[in-house]
Amino acid sequence: MPAPAPSPLAVVDTEPLDRQGEVLTDAALTFLAALHDRFTPRRDDLLARRAERRAEIARTSRLDFLPETAAVREDPDWRVAPAPPALQDRRVEITGPTDRKMTINALNSGARVWLADFEDASAPTWENVIGGQLNLIDAYERRIDFTSPEGKSYALRPDEELATVVTRPRGWHLDERHLRASDGRAVPGALVDFGLYFFHNAQRLLDRGKGPYFYLPKTESHREARLWNDVFVFAQDYVGIPQGTIRATVLIETITAAYEMEEILHELRDHASGLNAGRWDYLFSIVKNFRDGGPDFVLPDRNAVTMTTPFMRAYTELLVRTCHKRGAHAIGGMAAFIPSRRDPQVNAVALEKVRADKDREAADGFDGSWVAHPDLVPVARASFDAVLGDRQHQKDRLREEVRVTAAELIDISSVGAKPTYEGLRNAVQVGIRYIEAWLRGLGAVAIFNLMEDAATAEISRSQIWQWINAGVVFENGEKATADLVRKVAAEELAAIREETGPQGYAAGKWDQAHDLLLKVALDEDFAEFLTLPAYALLD
Repeated sequence: MPAPAPSPLAVVDTEPLDRQGEVLTDAALTFLAALHDRFTPRRDDLLARRAERRAEIARTSRLDFLPETAAVREDPDWRVAPAPPALQDRRVEITGPTDRKMTINALNSGARVWLADFEDASAPTWENVIGGQLNLIDAYERRIDFTSPEGKSYALRPDEELATVVTRPRGWHLDERHLRASDGRAVPGALVDFGLYFFHNAQRLLDRGKGPYFYLPKTESHREARLWNDVFVFAQDYVGIPQGTIRATVLIETITAAYEMEEILHELRDHASGLNAGRWDYLFSIVKNFRDGGPDFVLPDRNAVTMTTPFMRAYTELLVRTCHKRGAHAIGGMAAFIPSRRDPQVNAVALEKVRADKDREAADGFDGSWVAHPDLVPVARASFDAVLGDRQHQKDRLREEVRVTAAELIDISSVGAKPTYEGLRNAVQVGIRYIEAWLRGLGAVAIFNLMEDAATAEISRSQIWQWINAGVVFENGEKATADLVRKVAAEELAAIREETGPQGYAAGKWDQAHDLLLKVALDEDFAEFLTLPAYALLD
């Protein structure tokens, strides 16, 4: 490992945090600077390529499998590297941000894997970015505990009972504004989250018989997977650990990536451990890419697009077939329903919805799936136990009968439902309430008995935009217009003011959230990600 030099990166526009120096050591910052110098220019080129591809989709309203990579898809012989022991059985994975209480609860949850999230379930305040890294280090060193304001204490169970950590860094599009290079450029958040976690914990994890494992979000192409693979190769050489120590699971949560699943696995094949069906961002990606594609691409209310909808079923069936063909794990998506310990009826509905979702995934050949709450771990585990028994996975189910065409993946008109006025109101309600929480530093929020994160908020605002620009007329005869959205948003803000009271309202960020939702939902120029303008408002 190179000897640390004086810090090549500057921390800007923020007050120092307690114990910040334990994370931002000179050696760690030197490593981040090396990642930034080597890989940020390529990241920039790939972001530009995203814009070019979006323009192509706007012009043609179609997507297809890539002819130039047909040889990769047609070669029957290649496989990804065998999964390490800690990632062989992934039947239940719990997701959540890396705050101190969640870190303990997720590790103790009984799930096989914890997706430790620096992305959609975490608002990237400097405190969350650095505090999350400290919490993971403290967990590995078994010096983490937590006491709630009510006096309840939380501590880790024995090591052998803890979930395996798979960390999710931010997507390529979001910079970390508080870390800047000598030229004044911000370091990509993806490299900050990956780099700090890897640098501090790779050897710790190897000493414990595990390794640095990652979920890769928002990937749009195999070229982006290639960039990650090159980052992994460089990082492993830099700290002197064997190639292939890092393992990555890629979220197939963009419509373009759905056409490149095999190529993505091929690029990462020495480091790949699976693909995940990231259903909520996937819907957002469809709206974003085909938002001006005419009536055939107008999605109905979010709750009308179930996983049995033909185009969503095509996507998940293709994912399972692709993964098992190449020896990778297929991991199912998130059921947004969350249990209630106070309302038995809400709880019963949530458990039944989650049970049905996980039963379907297990029967379809998935090797595991996500939940957002510890109470749902036994529900999901029962679904997969019933199919897997003592087996660690079901990669032997090759699903060779599955045949998915390019057209089936974007057959949006097959949904058979239309947008509704209540769907518009719900999108406004969720959008305002989620953005307000995000601006206060919360990335995973329970709203109307559903777990919402940045992906579901993106669906809300993008559907509002699409319905207005498509001239949708609702069942009550009202047309989707900017004025109607402003009216509904004003009514929702008044309801929130009534609900929270004057002091509660003043303590929140409701007006900012209202204004930002209207901006990203009504502006003629569609913001690529809600979190880009929101980040500028984040304390």
